[in-house]
Amino acid sequence: MITGEDEVARLCSELIRIDTYNHGDGRGAGERLAAEQVATWLTEVGLDPVYVESARRRGNVVVRLPGTDPTLPGLLIHGHLDTVPAIAGSWTVPPLSGEIIDDCVWGRGAVDMKNMDAMMLAVLRDLVRSGRRPRRDLVFAWLADEEAGGEFGARHLVEHRPDLFEGVTEAISEVGGFSVQVDAGVRLYFIETAQKGLLWLRLTAENRAGHASLIHPDNAVTELCAAVVRVGRHPWPFRLTPASRTLLRELCDAYGLAYDEEDPGPALAALGPLARLVGASLTHISNPTRLHAGYATNVIPETATAEVDGRFLPGAEKDFLDTLGELLGPGVRHEVIDRDPGIEAPFDAPLVDSMLTALQKEDPGARIAPYCLPAGTDNKAFHRLGVRGYGFVPLRLPPELDFASMFHGVDERVPVEALRFGVRVLDRLLTTY
Repeated sequence: MITGEDEVARLCSELIRIDTYNHGDGRGAGERLAAEQVATWLTEVGLDPVYVESARRRGNVVVRLPGTDPTLPGLLIHGHLDTVPAIAGSWTVPPLSGEIIDDCVWGRGAVDMKNMDAMMLAVLRDLVRSGRRPRRDLVFAWLADEEAGGEFGARHLVEHRPDLFEGVTEAISEVGGFSVQVDAGVRLYFIETAQKGLLWLRLTAENRAGHASLIHPDNAVTELCAAVVRVGRHPWPFRLTPASRTLLRELCDAYGLAYDEEDPGPALAALGPLARLVGASLTHISNPTRLHAGYATNVIPETATAEVDGRFLPGAEKDFLDTLGELLGPGVRHEVIDRDPGIEAPFDAPLVDSMLTALQKEDPGARIAPYCLPAGTDNKAFHRLGVRGYGFVPLRLPPELDFASMFHGVDERVPVEALRFGVRVLDRLLTTY
């Protein structure tokens, strides 16, 4: 009988070949095709998935596998089917090929996150074919539109079909669970337990319009630009959350470094390329991204606007906004374009203990550490239902592979053996927890 390990690479390749580029314009033509393919693979083994089309061609698939103990809360395992676009000319291998070259599956989504979509399918199909049942209800969801905020995916289901997630208290999804080599016998697997909050802000300066040949000390453009520079160049200090403190202690212990809460630099440096991702989780961030002013070169405009992508640490939104107000000064006002709260789940939890046990059964040298994702995932949408979310896509990776840089990057690829490893770990986790 074919196993989940046998078919996971094929499933991943076939999903990659379906164009699910999300251009952020409300259209996602390929998501229905991908969702229908997922539903077909589920019905092949006798499951009866629910298909929800939130808008034209924006497809979502949800299926529940009942557990043996109805007193236990359910666990949600979710992944998104959409991807960011790719420019084919920049890639070594065509991004929609799904080719297996050098023992890796290549293509857009191999890392974010059709690898997990395929692992979920492989494990679930294997459970059904073998007649095995988990202890608790498992709800699997393949979702649309995560890359543009989830309006047609997780957010839609939370608002319109919360019944699909009844009894669920915890979830696992993307951007965690991958390994970082510490030494020959030890690998550190990062578990995402928190996500920074999001504040997209529009800044506006207003002053008198006038002819540009005259002196204008009250120029709206210069007022705004000065504020933008202050915001963009502000050296936000390190601010450690409980998860960050645990992370730094685990890093120092793993790499044999002295723990210094005031200077996490050495611990971050030990991570190599991953330091940029982890370092962004230790501080607020405010990046100006758009500017607009004026309608003629010889006219001082009365209004100038800018947009800022702000990311604040969980539980520290007021601190972020207070400091931002000081940086802007009295001449620039701000309004919120979009807001998402920061979220945090406990690292000291039975589910995390089960993750470690499942990892160590396959990799005796496995250690785990929590971290805060600087961005956001669909876990934020499910947080509205009271579901505690974790990032856990278990992959044992070769030390030379710069995995983190391939999120939304060029030449995405995932080792076939890492996918097989992930299937084994997920199978053990989902059947024993």
